[in-house]
Amino acid sequence: MKKYNKLVRDKIPDILDFKGISYKKRIATPEEYKTELIKKLKEETKEFSVAGNPEELADVIEVIKALKKLPDYLNVEELRKKKLDDRGAFNKRIIIKGHKD
Repeated sequence: MKKYNKLVRDKIPDILDFKGISYKKRIATPEEYKTELIKKLKEETKEFSVAGNPEELADVIEVIKALKKLPDYLNVEELRKKKLDDRGAFNKRIIIKGHKD
């Protein structure tokens, strides 16, 4: 049996209860929640980079949506739009070659 100590989606305890799987649950502090979301983002982006499937991308997006609700990131959409205006998006599929000093 695998051991876990990580942030999970809200309905996971219900699923475990239904399956009769025992576990311990606690609620993260605000600081711990931020740390765990960042860890979860790393985990999900790694899984997406390996699998490249829509399910893994959906997981990445869900973590990002949760992060955007934290006080530290409330202005992230404004920053995203500014970068879009200043530097553009990735729609043209441009790849550049050169040297980075």
